[in-house]
This record gives sequence, structure tokens and C-alpha cells, in this order.
Amino acid sequence: MIALSSRHGGRAEPLIGASTLEAAAPFSVPAVAAPGVSAGVLTTPAPAGPARVVDLGTLGGIFSIAHRINAHGQVIGTATTAADDGHAFRWTPSGGMTDLGTLGGTASIAHGINAHGQVTGTATTAAGDDHAFRWTPSGGMTDLGTLGGTHLGGTSSSAVDINALGQVAGTAATAAGHYHAFRWTPSGGMTDLGTLGGTSSVAAGINALGQVTGNAQTAAGDDHAFRWTPSAGMTDLGTLGGTASVADGINARGQVTGNAQTAAGDNHAFRWTPSAGMTDLGILDGTYPYSFAYGINAHGQVTGTAATAAGETHATLCRG
Repeated sequence: MIALSSRHGGRAEPLIGASTLEAAAPFSVPAVAAPGVSAGVLTTPAPAGPARVVDLGTLGGIFSIAHRINAHGQVIGTATTAADDGHAFRWTPSGGMTDLGTLGGTASIAHGINAHGQVTGTATTAAGDDHAFRWTPSGGMTDLGTLGGTHLGGTSSSAVDINALGQVAGTAATAAGHYHAFRWTPSGGMTDLGTLGGTSSVAAGINALGQVTGNAQTAAGDDHAFRWTPSAGMTDLGTLGGTASVADGINARGQVTGNAQTAAGDNHAFRWTPSAGMTDLGILDGTYPYSFAYGINAHGQVTGTAATAAGETHATLCRG
């Protein structure tokens, strides 16, 4: 069942990959990038003057949380209704908060919004399981289905991101009872992206070219970051000398960021490019040798967190 919590958040935990998801009940997609601006072109400058906090309200209940915002200032999130159910919403400056509904059940949660105001996320069906959805202003909420599997009372599919073409990335149950990453397109429906030789995979994001990133299980049972493209399929991005890696974000140039295990067993942020492969982005101090990456922009700049010499966790930006 869908939980009323943000998809995002600061983390300093061990790598979580596809094999972990096999035992999850209900299934939950790992957090990806920190909340931020979705894909789109900003056509107007940010307003000058002091910052102003705007209350977006609720759907009749007492709780709401905003997850993401697009280039037009449209916000998505989850809010409680008068019946205390959590529903996905889209807020616009002109129209306020709109309840995006469900797929026949009681709950929904929004995870991504594109520049056209199309929304993706997860909603409960009348049967009680969770399905990925795409919502459009003209067509409302559409059930994206599954990869042949059904987990009544749990999650059969979940969507995490949507690009400007309306293509959706997420994870769905297969007929064999495993979870695989998928890409859904308006013309082709849901495509199974496969694995790296193991049984499971999970999607974390999709870029403007329809390329998907996430992590998948290898034949050895390890979790590795991947990049999937329509032409080449799924590529293993490797590790930093250890056994595991996980991808959190992908930009329009196909560059990927995430976290990988070093030969010493530490977690380090990485950036992967088609030309250079995986690069260790390093740490702030050797006393606490860990760092995490959560987002990457079109210039290849990476945001994340790392430990200081005092043992504190600080936000980081890698520009190199």
C-alpha cells in the first residue's frame, strides 16, 4: 500500500539495490534525486525581491507535501482528503490544487512532472494493489499496467519519472514474480528493460532521449548501476572496485550519477559518462570515507552529500 511520505530525502545508508526489492512488501522504489526542477525550459527569470512562502493547501485534510516542480511553476505532491486518504495532486498558479484521483482505490502519490504538466506516480486500484499511472490535463489518470505480475495488497507497478515526450520510467512485477525496470511510451506501452543477468532491476530516472537509469542484479547476485538506451539496451556501469553500485540520476547527455562501492568497501559518489566510464567523485575527509550523489544537470555537475572531518553530513556540489 502506498505510504504517505516523500519519495526523496537525505541519506547516508548502505547501497540498496534490486535484490533488496525482492523481499520488500510492499515494494517501494528507492529514492532518487533530491526534489528539484523537472525537465523543461525556463522561459522567464525568477522574480526579484524577498522570498515568499506560499501555502498550497490540502485536499480537505490536514496534511500535504510537495515533491517536485516543473519549469512553469506547476507543483506535484500528495495531500490528504477529508476522508484522510492520501491523493496525488497537481498545483498550478492559476488553478490551485487539483486532486488527480486514484485508479479505483483510495490512495495515490505523484513522483514526477514534465514541462507539459503531465504527471506520473503510483495509485491503488479497486483490487487493492498499486499500479503506475500517467496523468494528463486532457485525459486524466491512465493505468500503465504491469509486466504480467500482480501483487494484491502490494505494489504491482510504480512509476518514478516522466520526460517531456510523456515517456515514463518505473518498476513493475513480472509473471515470474520478480520486479523489472520498465519504460512506458504512449505509442508502445510498457517495455521490460531486463536485468544484468540476475532476476531483478529497478528504474530511477529517464531523460529527454528516453534513456533510463537505475540498478539491476547481476548473475552473481550483486546490484550494479545501469543505463538503458533504445539502441543498445542495458549497460552495466560497473563499480569503483567493490561489488555494488546504484544510479540515482541521468541528464540529457546520457551521463549518470549515483553511488558505488570502492575496493575498501566504502560508498563513494560517482559520475559515469559514455566516453570516460565511471569516475570516483571522492570524499570530503578520510576520517569518514563516504559520499553520495543524488542529481546531475546538463553540464555534468553533481549534487549530493559527504561526511566532514567532524562527522557531519554536508551537501556537496561537484563541478569538475
